[in-house]
Amino acid sequence: MIDSRNAALIIIDMQNGFIDAESSLCIAGAEATLPACEKALARARELGIPVFHVCREYAADGSDVESTRFETWLSGGKPISKACAVCNSLDFPAPVAPQGNDRIVVKPRFSAFFGTDMDETLRNEGVSTVVLIGTTTPNCIRTSCYDALSLDYNVVIIEDCTSSRTPEVQEANIEDMAHIGAQIINVETFCSEGLESIRDIVGEHRARIAQGC
Repeated sequence: MIDSRNAALIIIDMQNGFIDAESSLCIAGAEATLPACEKALARARELGIPVFHVCREYAADGSDVESTRFETWLSGGKPISKACAVCNSLDFPAPVAPQGNDRIVVKPRFSAFFGTDMDETLRNEGVSTVVLIGTTTPNCIRTSCYDALSLDYNVVIIEDCTSSRTPEVQEANIEDMAHIGAQIINVETFCSEGLESIRDIVGEHRARIAQGC
């Protein structure tokens, strides 16, 4: 069981530029997860779990856009930057907009931990478990999951609060992350049980090492 005081909820890239159908970077299925993400955010706040909105903001000249995404970004009107005039692409939709003590972290690449102070911030606050929601499952969720596991956090993914471009991609990536050690739950379980069903795998491991296995 995980103490909610030692957890953080990280919602990734739930911005209009990745959700609105008018955006060239729109992820199929992301908009459909808004109600589930809204529920997860509300429950996390009730439990006193800190919420981090991890997002993107590209430079207007495209100098920090991934090389593999640049052509799509440029031809699509430069979404997720101040140069974009379509769908207020940098904004968060109202159901998942930051509230109260929520914090915003801007990341330069896929992972919430790459090029940010996320790890240092979580360590300073005694966080040992991260709960991931948002989009997309094979890119930003997965890279954040693997980085968090590599940094020795327990990782929880609320599956129906994440999205991929196809159901097949979603299923395969969730299966892979579960296989490597992420714990997968749905939003109803999170809302009813919080993190009561989640194992403290990192804590168990440290205890065994301290006892000489």
